[in-house]
Amino acid sequence: MTAFGYTLMTEQSGPRELVGYAVEAERRGFDFAVSSDHYSPWLTEQGHSPYAWTVLGAVAHATSRMGLMTYVTCPTMRYHPAVVAQKAATLALLSEDRFTLGLGAGESLNEHVVGQGWPGVASRHAMLTEAIGVIRQLHTGELVDHQGEYFDVESARIWDLPDAPVEIGVAVAGERAIEALAPLADHLVAVEPDDGLVDRWNGTAGAPRVGEKARAIGQIPVCWAPTEEEGRELAHEQFRWFGGGWSVNADLPTPAGFAAASQFVRPEDVAASIPCGPDLDAIVDAVSAYWKAGFTDIALVQVGDRLQQRFLDEAAEPLLDKLRSAAG
Repeated sequence: MTAFGYTLMTEQSGPRELVGYAVEAERRGFDFAVSSDHYSPWLTEQGHSPYAWTVLGAVAHATSRMGLMTYVTCPTMRYHPAVVAQKAATLALLSEDRFTLGLGAGESLNEHVVGQGWPGVASRHAMLTEAIGVIRQLHTGELVDHQGEYFDVESARIWDLPDAPVEIGVAVAGERAIEALAPLADHLVAVEPDDGLVDRWNGTAGAPRVGEKARAIGQIPVCWAPTEEEGRELAHEQFRWFGGGWSVNADLPTPAGFAAASQFVRPEDVAASIPCGPDLDAIVDAVSAYWKAGFTDIALVQVGDRLQQRFLDEAAEPLLDKLRSAAG
């Protein structure tokens, strides 16, 4: 059965609002919630970027049923993997084992802020591979000493751990990334409904099979609004950066860079890739690409803060009904 999630998008809402939305999302019937983990918004119009881990701690305390997940954290530059291991273990305890640690190779937008530059993609994947190994070691509860190519850990131990190790989802795209990272992960994470992605993952030696031991967790932006015109305007204002694709988005360092890169994107261009307006069937049709591609879990991003509460109040429950009926 396909699970449907709600995205706590830290780039477009403040911390108190995000916690309130999470509580409401659980009440409206979402199966899980994922949180972005950013230092900066994509665009200045979004206007927010609170610390995701503090928000998730509050959400863990304020909710009782929904699964929780970072979507995704980069454990290599802004955070040392030893610190990520400790944060993840604590959040798993606070949420009573509802937390999945989503990891990825990061974006310059968030990671360059610590002044260590921005490495090439091959180095980023190598760093992520080593970081996952460090986190796995620390989640055993044993004393860890590690001297690696990218990270050193000296006499470190996580003292508060859940009974079972925190499960790890890893964001992948290309074949080389899948081959390197799938055997290290519990779950697949991706933001495009590539119909070959699950097959490539399942065909990788050592990778847990999606649908048996592993989940394939996707994410899609939607812009529900009372009218199609309002939805297009809001999606363009908040999400015109989205069309650049991750090969571009990973390397731009500032919101000003994203503004420049998207200055010629039109509202109709954004609406071509994001369903906009009140038509729930159009949203279902867009989301269906993920379950048809073999994804088991799909998180929705309702674009923009100003219609977020109305989306939850007016659209969330009928949309979930339609999604579950169509996916089932």
